[in-house]
Amino acid sequence: MKRLRLGRDGRLPPSVTMGTVDVAFHLAAHGRVLPVVFAFEFDGRAPTLDSVRERVAERVHGIPSLHYRIARDRLRYLRVDRIAVDRHVHEARLPDDTDGSATSRLMLSRPMGADEGPHWDVWLVHGPAGRHTLCYRTDHAFQDGMGAAYTARALLGDDPDGGPAPLPRRRPTVLGLAGSLGDVVGAFGAATAKPAFDGVCTGRVDVSHTDVPLARLRAVGALYGATVTDVFLAALSHAVRTWHLKETGAAHPPLPVAIPMSVRAPGEEHVPGNRMITARMLLPCDEESPQGALARVVAATGRMRTARRRDAMRLLLAATPRSVGARVGVRLVHGRLVAGPVSSVNFGTALEHQGLTARRAAVLTSVASGIRSVITLTSQHDTACLSVVHDEALRTADELPDLWLAALLELERR
Repeated sequence: MKRLRLGRDGRLPPSVTMGTVDVAFHLAAHGRVLPVVFAFEFDGRAPTLDSVRERVAERVHGIPSLHYRIARDRLRYLRVDRIAVDRHVHEARLPDDTDGSATSRLMLSRPMGADEGPHWDVWLVHGPAGRHTLCYRTDHAFQDGMGAAYTARALLGDDPDGGPAPLPRRRPTVLGLAGSLGDVVGAFGAATAKPAFDGVCTGRVDVSHTDVPLARLRAVGALYGATVTDVFLAALSHAVRTWHLKETGAAHPPLPVAIPMSVRAPGEEHVPGNRMITARMLLPCDEESPQGALARVVAATGRMRTARRRDAMRLLLAATPRSVGARVGVRLVHGRLVAGPVSSVNFGTALEHQGLTARRAAVLTSVASGIRSVITLTSQHDTACLSVVHDEALRTADELPDLWLAALLELERR
């Protein structure tokens, strides 16, 4: 389904079939809600709860994706005609949350409404004096990070349009199809050693963040002929190496991770369901220097782009029966094989809400399927936010953001 076609009565279709990736998230979470959060932090006087509800009430009827709920027993999305805004827009106060981590933990742990309405909500979280956060939450079985980005802007922004344009679809190459098939075959292989991330899962998560000017990442990229995502991944590789070396005295082998990629096409911005695939990548944590790590990352991502791996996996999933593809998808992003998803999300221009401009944005999701961490770089306007969501069993993983900044500094020194 590329677009939601209106019926003869001008209404949205009464139900929409869940796609392969949607069912994969449903299976990975064992039917529970796996939250996806888009959090926007502001400085300045906070809006009132009533004014946020008024904004949501004005916008919600024009956003198709917000009018569906998940019927898990039928693996379909069912249309909901009436939205009770007061049930979807809430308020919290966290006056001691100086770094946003408490807000993130609240959004990842607070149960979502269990009634028959759509699984999404908006939170106005009051932080320390002069600071507040607006959060849009949904279920990962319903929407991916880029889908949440389009919805959050349309629902909350003073300008509901904007954001990065969806990528056009292209014909995959033979090399790309071979690489994607290799990922699928590998999903049924033996477990992969990931000493820094292997072990028990408690199911409870902690969150840490750090911000950096986007210009710094771009400047490092210009020095080495790399993209912002390349710089992010290379610095993360070196951060994991340093972290593991400090904890154990041993070097870490190359770290397998899942790289999510959006395949949301033009016209699908507000369609319910996930429009994404993943590709397996080895982060060069065995590389002694961040410069060496960056060279290897640039080579790896260059091969992915040249082979059009994004389009290859999209085509492969489309050609696979949903039940089979969903089970393969669960295996592709499982703690047996990868440390977790590592993604880069570009929100585009900064969100403005009631005249205030968000100073940072962060995309978050929780852990499932034996995964012990989810690491995301979220960019908006001139700021990038690194977010590390990790199982509490990884007691010192909150050191990763500072180690990532240290690796970035080494890259700047060349």
